[in-house]
Amino acid sequence: MGGPFRDGASGGTLGPMQVVDGIRERASRLRRARSSDGLPPGPRLPEVVQLTSWLYRPFPFLTRCRARYGPIFSLRFPRLTIVAFTRPDEIREIFTAPTDVMYAGKANENLGPIVGTHSLLLLDGPKHLRERKLLLPPFHGARMQAYGAAIRDITSDAIARFPIGKRLELHTPMQAITLDVILRTVFGVEEGERFAALRAAIMELTNGFTAIAMVPWLQKDLGPRSPWGRFVRARDRVDALLYAQIAERRRALERGEAHTDILSMLLAARYDDGAAMSETAIRDELMTLLAAGHETSATVLPWAFHFLATHPEAQARAADEARAALGDASRPDPSAFQKLDYVDAVVKETMRRRPVIAGIGRILTQPFTIGGLGVPKGTLVSPSIYLAHHEPESWPEPRAFDPGRFLGAQPPSPYAYLPFGGGARRCIGLAFAHYEMRIVIASILARFRVHPMRGIDITPERRGVTIAPSHGMPVILERR
Repeated sequence: MGGPFRDGASGGTLGPMQVVDGIRERASRLRRARSSDGLPPGPRLPEVVQLTSWLYRPFPFLTRCRARYGPIFSLRFPRLTIVAFTRPDEIREIFTAPTDVMYAGKANENLGPIVGTHSLLLLDGPKHLRERKLLLPPFHGARMQAYGAAIRDITSDAIARFPIGKRLELHTPMQAITLDVILRTVFGVEEGERFAALRAAIMELTNGFTAIAMVPWLQKDLGPRSPWGRFVRARDRVDALLYAQIAERRRALERGEAHTDILSMLLAARYDDGAAMSETAIRDELMTLLAAGHETSATVLPWAFHFLATHPEAQARAADEARAALGDASRPDPSAFQKLDYVDAVVKETMRRRPVIAGIGRILTQPFTIGGLGVPKGTLVSPSIYLAHHEPESWPEPRAFDPGRFLGAQPPSPYAYLPFGGGARRCIGLAFAHYEMRIVIASILARFRVHPMRGIDITPERRGVTIAPSHGMPVILERR
């Protein structure tokens, strides 16, 4: 017992760990051999079980797959085969591939019921480029200052209602802040009856877009009490209010009124041929901006405060920076929020550790080779955001929370850090999202110390499309 093992082939001596490594390698070869379709190995669980694991516990599921099958592995869901990639070299090949070979829009079809068929997220090829070009101007840097004042005021008003010394579940107020930002800066809705009605309808809609709603073959309207039935009726209420807002803004534009909200800019925008956007297309892009900018930021922010609450040194440094930049002003100039390098690094490191989605996808329109692997037409290839953000070769001590990673002169590779996607499909609202989250985090840290709730284990849980902290992310606030 405990003595050396003999290697009969060579006559040499093998230690216990070498024996274990040999067993693992033989098992790996056996798993690879079992893949009759030529794709990389992956779980042999039933397809429905794999889908359920991905829907409800994506991070642990993907971590186990990476550990067992390596940096490239296959997942098999009902009616869909996925090949996941985790390393920068393969992800670069995906992001730089011709757009007519990899269709991202087709891979996002499960979002169609909420964003609509004209959505930038669902378009591919020339249609995607045409729509993206029209949507880019509202997100240029010069516009950020105007949006910054609105974000500042919305955040300040919300903070004034925070309880001190009592349990506060941060996800709810973060949802409220990011939704009000969308209503004001994107939809152009002012406080009043329509604002309240649209706010309530959107909250019902987003809270009703459960994991089940992401599976096309479960999207069955079985009446107003069924999950999908509730979602459809909430969507209809949002649509009625949105179309009324579009009509009102169009009339304002015809009267010569000037507005800075994104809806007004879309109404005034023209394609290269001089054509205006249809009302349906505008509705779909407004819902796209809602989907991309509301629940996503509302998920990152609670995660950021989770890490700040559990890493007091990082919180102290971010708070000192915020207080120095903002001073004693109750309504700081929006430009002050542009100077928060460490707070911005906190946002970036939060999105590295806890990306709001686990991965992104491209459907192959023809066979394509990635990393020397031939992948057949119709396969969904997926750069795994979560796993790419935890590859040890890209990120030393990947499970440590270290905002300092993002303070160096050399930015991370866009193929190792991809919370907003990449290539021609990179999110157009990246700068807006960073600015919004800097304002919210700095405004809170300048006024409060954030403490974790003792005895509560915060774990990732799915909320519709995003993966949020459990229990609503409870904290205790202490006034500075």
